[in-house]
Amino acid sequence: MTAVLKFFEKLIVFALVGMMALVVALATIELGWIIVKDIIEPPIFLLDINELLDIFGLFLLVLVGIELLDTIKTYLAKRELHTEVVLLVAMIAVARKVIILDEAKLSAPMLLGIAAIIVALGISYYLLKLSHTNSARTDES
Repeated sequence: MTAVLKFFEKLIVFALVGMMALVVALATIELGWIIVKDIIEPPIFLLDINELLDIFGLFLLVLVGIELLDTIKTYLAKRELHTEVVLLVAMIAVARKVIILDEAKLSAPMLLGIAAIIVALGISYYLLKLSHTNSARTDES
């Protein structure tokens, strides 16, 4: 029974890797198409701020996809989930949201909530790195 479950888990992870790779490839192609389209439309080689924000948001979206793909790949290879990578994905996703955010449409509590998420992720990442540093020092002793 455990062999069947392990096979099923491996099958699902391979399917996730394949689907994530397809999505990242398609997002990259779409990003390239949007850049080319924005550059060749008049005024040629000039982008307005909204186009730039859209492009930056898509860049970060592709980066999130690549990080998720790496997380799935690491899980497949080592059967462990790297908390650091998950935190980095969350930080990139929040950064993307902040970049494409229209702050004029948001209330003050919503902006404070986003700021709290950013601070919490930053503190979490710092503490995780600190624990890795202390763990490495302990291992050397």
